[in-house]
Amino acid sequence: MFGIDLKNIEKNYGKNNVLHDINLSIEAGSFTVIVGRSGSGKSTLLRMVALLEDASSGIVEFLNAGESNPKIRIMFQDDRLLPWKNVISNVQLGSTDRVIAQKSLENVGLSEKKQSLPDELSGGQKQRVSLARALATNPDILLFDEPLGALDALTRIEMQNLIEELWLQQKFTSLLVTHDVAEAVRLADRVIVIDQGMIQLDEKINLPRPRERDEKFTKYEKKILEQILGG
Repeated sequence: MFGIDLKNIEKNYGKNNVLHDINLSIEAGSFTVIVGRSGSGKSTLLRMVALLEDASSGIVEFLNAGESNPKIRIMFQDDRLLPWKNVISNVQLGSTDRVIAQKSLENVGLSEKKQSLPDELSGGQKQRVSLARALATNPDILLFDEPLGALDALTRIEMQNLIEELWLQQKFTSLLVTHDVAEAVRLADRVIVIDQGMIQLDEKINLPRPRERDEKFTKYEKKILEQILGG
């Protein structure tokens, strides 16, 4: 398993400073969630961990004794499936091995849809296929850029449960970006609040799994919301 270490990260677009003095160490196999307002820099940070963008200064390191190249996959809010390929073929974009792709579909509960085209699926089913494609590579690090944001409330809860279940089974290192504070408390070992490009709160979530929306849950939720809203 790989951890993630961000040291003195700065990110500028021209004269616009998007991230400032980010220092964050993420434990291997943990589930960390980043929350914040739109434009706070959270998705930019995720893209740097995914090696899709370079920091203007600072270092992104992956920590694992004896290994240096983690397998990193990312899920986006849009499913990014190829509409002319059926489900199993889309999953095989993650792993060309059809047996592995089939197993990955079974893990997300969609093996019966393997011959369907994306247009024949619901929004939640499309995101399950996207998740299966990411997991087919057996990733060390799985990044989530608001992948549940466009789903209805019930489907979103189902996907949260599925993501948590697969993470507990496979123990990949997870880093998820969301606007949804309840989702953050529901899934995270640790919640990071970013505002104006800086870490404003680093909160460990000490709740048993599976989590219920009880008094302790709402206490964490309130604390995080107050930080985001400037309370």
